[in-house]
Amino acid sequence: MKGLYCKLSEAGEVKFIIQETSVPTTIGNHQVKVQVKGCALSPVDIKVSICLASSAACSFCKEPCGVTIFAPDFRILPLDAEMSGLCDVVLIDEYNLVQKPEKVSWFEAAGAIKDALRAYTALHTLARMAVGHTLLVLDGASPFGLLAIQLAHYHGVKVLATAVSLEDQKFLEQLRPSVARVIGVWDSKVDLVDSCLEETGGLGVDIVIDTGVRLYEEESEVKKHLPYKHDIISLLGVGGHWVTTEDNLQLDPPDSRNLFLKAASVSFLNEEVWEASRARQGRYLHIMKDVVEKLATGTFRPLVENPVPLYEATVSMEMVQRRQLRKRVVVKL
Repeated sequence: MKGLYCKLSEAGEVKFIIQETSVPTTIGNHQVKVQVKGCALSPVDIKVSICLASSAACSFCKEPCGVTIFAPDFRILPLDAEMSGLCDVVLIDEYNLVQKPEKVSWFEAAGAIKDALRAYTALHTLARMAVGHTLLVLDGASPFGLLAIQLAHYHGVKVLATAVSLEDQKFLEQLRPSVARVIGVWDSKVDLVDSCLEETGGLGVDIVIDTGVRLYEEESEVKKHLPYKHDIISLLGVGGHWVTTEDNLQLDPPDSRNLFLKAASVSFLNEEVWEASRARQGRYLHIMKDVVEKLATGTFRPLVENPVPLYEATVSMEMVQRRQLRKRVVVKL
């Protein structure tokens, strides 16, 4: 059978290829052979994948590394799995499986599971959201942002969301009352901090979930729609929680001082930790079961493209890696 893999050149360039692969003939204890119906594509964190795929130390750890091909994370197998999740059949530990409700489609389940897991990690585990809190979701029209909005609204949280384009703003406006206010950061006349403080009566928001931040004013054009770290700290309320996806976040002493004065906290969002710790396995499965139940009841409505066939997987994956697609892509097998 064929599987989708990530190939890394000597120059560090990433290429996705479909190559022949096979399922091990020996099934280990607590393993299950699973037929794959649909597989969602997500950007690959090359540094993390190389570290996990290599038995030797890697360049990320400042040591030589010989890994050139590995299976990217397609959210059906643990991050350190050697098999690609995009195969007809995979072996997976029984403790990583939950039953899909009959009324939930394969593609809807595949397209929602990663973003929903991130939303639970951000809002429940890191931010400890509660009824009456105010949440700011940056780039609310993204697949992750949409599920974060839906989860927060379900739990009685007031949601503010930013839109990075006019089209996104129109889309988010249709989600009322799930979204209390849409802040169009694509418009240079709109000030994010002023909008949040106005909406909260000057108190600031309780929770912020970002999609990256600008550390310095002279950063690349790609990050032009991202807020400055100072802006996020400024709009946080007393005791607020900032959940960031910026793995290279640097806080200067004045930033730390402002957070200290507000008794605010910063947490790093990495949903893969659920699979990295056996102590978290029970909670991880509880989250997965709750996700599919909310899909069945319509609480979660993921943002998914029409399923694509396997022969288009490499092209689709390259576009996903370059973040050129706004909806979650699912490959049909």
